[in-house]
Amino acid sequence: MIRSGQRILLVGEERKYFLRAGNGTFSTDRGVINLDEIVGAEPGDIIQSHNGTEFSILLPKAPDFFEYAKRSGAPMLPRDIGLMIAYTGMNRNDTVLDSGTGTGIAAIYFGGIAERVTTCELRPDFARIAEANIRDAGLTNVEVLASDVLDVKGLYDIVHFDMTITPEHIRHAHSVLKPGGYLACYTPFLEYLFGVMDEAEPLFSELKAVECIEREMSRTKRGTRPSTRVGHTGYLTIARK
Repeated sequence: MIRSGQRILLVGEERKYFLRAGNGTFSTDRGVINLDEIVGAEPGDIIQSHNGTEFSILLPKAPDFFEYAKRSGAPMLPRDIGLMIAYTGMNRNDTVLDSGTGTGIAAIYFGGIAERVTTCELRPDFARIAEANIRDAGLTNVEVLASDVLDVKGLYDIVHFDMTITPEHIRHAHSVLKPGGYLACYTPFLEYLFGVMDEAEPLFSELKAVECIEREMSRTKRGTRPSTRVGHTGYLTIARK
């Protein structure tokens, strides 16, 4: 049963809305929707706007949060998140340390799979946005810390970095990973990829760097990346302790 204030997805013909149940009405070009009527409904139920247009009531999943949730920056694309999950074998028994939370999209994907996720974001304003998105996703196994990942202790099955990665971060990941655990680093430019690989290679038993596709490279003052922004997103480095 859908509660007041819960995030929902209304899907109609060529229309999709990411809303909260309850608290008034929502106006669309397909009519006015009474959000209070959604409270107490079940996923899959139908609601009509004032002019009779029908919308299915759904509970949003991780891809919907990627598409519609409030952002504090550019999150990893689902295809890159999925590749990282596949190469690390993330499962319901794993504890995950995530850093560079941003909007919290990766943490939402991880929280739907792993036993427990701790995600670190240096900027408190970004951390608050991520925490709200994670709460809207209904995840109780994801903890957001407005802190430096280098201050985090404990042991984890998987460590994931989506941020500016220094050699100290690689060494810290190695120290908090369980034997057989995986480090996954997302880097936008080749220069950063090389830095991760150079530091990780002598520490980890396995090292793999991948990109989904090949594209012509274009070099700027910021760094080197494929000339087509549509095709390239980033490089993923997987290292096993």
